[in-house]
Amino acid sequence: MMSFRMPGERLSIRDNSSVGRFHGVSASNGEAVPERHTESTKKKEGGCRRWFRKACPCCIRRQNSSYDVTNGTDGVVVGDGNNEGPTTPLTVTGDTELDGQEFNIRQTDIDMILEVPQTQSFSFSLHLFSSELTLAVHSVNLLSGKSDRNKKEHHTDEYCSDELIIRRGQTFQMELDFSRPFNPNTDKLHLELKTGPLPQVSKKTHIIIPLVDELQDDRWEAKIVEQNVKRVKLSVNSPVSAVIGKYKLTIATQCQKTGETTTHDPNKDIYMLFNPWCEDDSVYMENEQELKEYVLNDTGRIYYGTELQIGARTWNFGQFDEGILEACLFVLDNSEVPPSGRGDPVSVVRVISAMINSPDDRGVLEGNWSGNYVGGTSPTAWSGSVEILKQYHKEGGTPVKYGQCWVFSGVTTSVLRCLGIPTRSVTNFQSAHDTDVSLTTDVYFDENMEPIHHLNSDSVWNFHVWNDCWMARPDLPPGMGGWQAVDSTPQETSHGTFRCGPASLAAVRSGQVYVKFDTPFVFAEVNSDKIYWQRNLDGTFSQIHSEKKAVGHCISTKAAGSDERVDITNLYKYPEGSEEERIAVETACRYGSKPDVYSSPIAEDVRVEVRMEGEGPRMGGDAQLKIVMKNTSSQPRRTTLHSQVAVMYYTGVLRDTVKKDTLNVTLNPEEEKIIEWVLPYTQYQNQLVDQAALMMTLSGRVSETQQVLANQTSFRLRTPDLNIEPIGEAYVGKEMSAKITFTNPLPCALRNVVIRVEGLGLRDLHLIKVGDVSKHANVTVTEHFIPMIAGLRKLVASLDCKQLTQVHGVADIHVHESQ
Repeated sequence: MMSFRMPGERLSIRDNSSVGRFHGVSASNGEAVPERHTESTKKKEGGCRRWFRKACPCCIRRQNSSYDVTNGTDGVVVGDGNNEGPTTPLTVTGDTELDGQEFNIRQTDIDMILEVPQTQSFSFSLHLFSSELTLAVHSVNLLSGKSDRNKKEHHTDEYCSDELIIRRGQTFQMELDFSRPFNPNTDKLHLELKTGPLPQVSKKTHIIIPLVDELQDDRWEAKIVEQNVKRVKLSVNSPVSAVIGKYKLTIATQCQKTGETTTHDPNKDIYMLFNPWCEDDSVYMENEQELKEYVLNDTGRIYYGTELQIGARTWNFGQFDEGILEACLFVLDNSEVPPSGRGDPVSVVRVISAMINSPDDRGVLEGNWSGNYVGGTSPTAWSGSVEILKQYHKEGGTPVKYGQCWVFSGVTTSVLRCLGIPTRSVTNFQSAHDTDVSLTTDVYFDENMEPIHHLNSDSVWNFHVWNDCWMARPDLPPGMGGWQAVDSTPQETSHGTFRCGPASLAAVRSGQVYVKFDTPFVFAEVNSDKIYWQRNLDGTFSQIHSEKKAVGHCISTKAAGSDERVDITNLYKYPEGSEEERIAVETACRYGSKPDVYSSPIAEDVRVEVRMEGEGPRMGGDAQLKIVMKNTSSQPRRTTLHSQVAVMYYTGVLRDTVKKDTLNVTLNPEEEKIIEWVLPYTQYQNQLVDQAALMMTLSGRVSETQQVLANQTSFRLRTPDLNIEPIGEAYVGKEMSAKITFTNPLPCALRNVVIRVEGLGLRDLHLIKVGDVSKHANVTVTEHFIPMIAGLRKLVASLDCKQLTQVHGVADIHVHESQ
């Protein structure tokens, strides 16, 4: 037995595709096809004829046609003397003396050679490259390089990934190399994209992309834009409602002449993101500077402290860092929401809000407000999201220990920006936590004006950090789109899960708390009144005082395009005391659990407040404040003022009382009196918790009018900064150094001090073990690193120490291209 093997697709003489081409082949219905009779010019029997006679003398049919052959050391060319037309390599195998020899032979040669009698028993195996045979994809180029057009046009060139990362609602291109030239008239082609564990066309997770002549908006289509021999460039369009996530690509081709279909798996994935640059995408943002800030900026500022002592720390969001996109999609995969629900940013944001915390779904971060962080990292020690997300992904979904509100917010910003949703971290000072949906912050006293701690479940946090994200809200009445509040810190459940939002800021501002999602809770955080209640002898409670400006102060975020703080309180509520603001509050409270709280107004002519000079008291020294009382009436007023100061977690939960005083005060008509108040360091030095926060509570009653005086003021003891000084010029790939200095402000030693240093494009997280630091001692360490990315980068450092928290620093480093 002898066979001829040629490169290309296998072709048997018994295939239907051979009918009409080879002698004696039957059609599929069993009918014989007449032999093809051709006239040939009489010549001396040529090399092809002699070659085939020698290869298979039993099968050759004598004819008068002759072929010439040229043989040489570099192969055999068989032909009739006319060398025009393509040739195909042919190797003879079998029990002949030509076994293993290779020949270059044209298609016309093969047609003649295979004219064998039907009576002969003979089989062939031919592998041919032919325009009439199967069309196969040999390779796929997704044009996914950092400098390629796809990533530039889709604003994804900052992602540290070689994969194709695109944004929906926008065309992208790819190149296909075929086994032969693609013929649009006789060949068919379509692409397939699949995402999720069970892709379905009906769920928009199995996408079939047809080849069309002209692309139309908002649909999956592909068009040939260039063709060069066997290479075709496609332009592919996606709809603005496309599901985001990782898609597996396959390409199917079909030759209409042969009916054969092939499917090519290039083993390449395509990542689809939301597109805030596309006008029809529901996350579209018009302002280019805001897009650069809220989508493309991988560092930012998070604010903390109190309204009078606002602190700022740099946070590395790192949404473009290597492995972060995969980690963010892993977070989505770990949720119970199927891939089909990932086309709606409202759903995605709500899922992320739940998945960043861990109580009910083993999300990214485990919260801890106890002060004991054994087995994990102190929340104040983190300075970025990258290590948190990478650890969660690497460990297969084990929650990372530990986080508090600013860490939850920083990670949420990283994930949503990575997925393409404009997002920012937002800090609310004097942030209320309403636990009974009254939309008021309630403080209860007994008959003697002592706080009833077990009833005071509502609290006011010194500060609380959450997120704003930008999107349209087609699920709500018109006008509710734009910024939406999202809170990933686990405080209260929403539909059975610890999550909050997205809540429309427009709805919060106007008091429309019936609008989803979780608008009542957000409203109470920023604009609830503080209502004071006193227990009566019969056990009931009477409203004795209200503070209308107690919560929601200095709501802050980083400005777009600079490191300045911008106050966005006006987006959350009308100016305090304005008619619009009062209407919003009373409108909201009608939907709360205490709708009659505003039924009777309360007269007030004596005011009490607490003032702080400069940046406020510093850690390690005495805390000095001023209590200011003013009588606005034309009559004298007398009161007994009670004050107490307690150590407080930043969440508003009180720990221990460190000082209590009682003071009798007499005020003349229209008089303002300032009382100096001092808390010695020795009274608080061993009592402080994480944020070094304290709460002063003032209460009293005016003898002449029985007006109740009540005020709560929180303040913190300021901590020093880490000073970072870059040494020398910075160049890509060249080692450089930075000097980090710190002074211990306490009159006692710090134990087991660790400085954590990191910088996107500068170095991964590095822990410097400093050890013990004596009282009031100076510490200097030098950090060496090699910059990897040119441009303005930030080196961030934080101090991890049990006795002293919220110590950190940042330095801008301008990295030049390598010389």
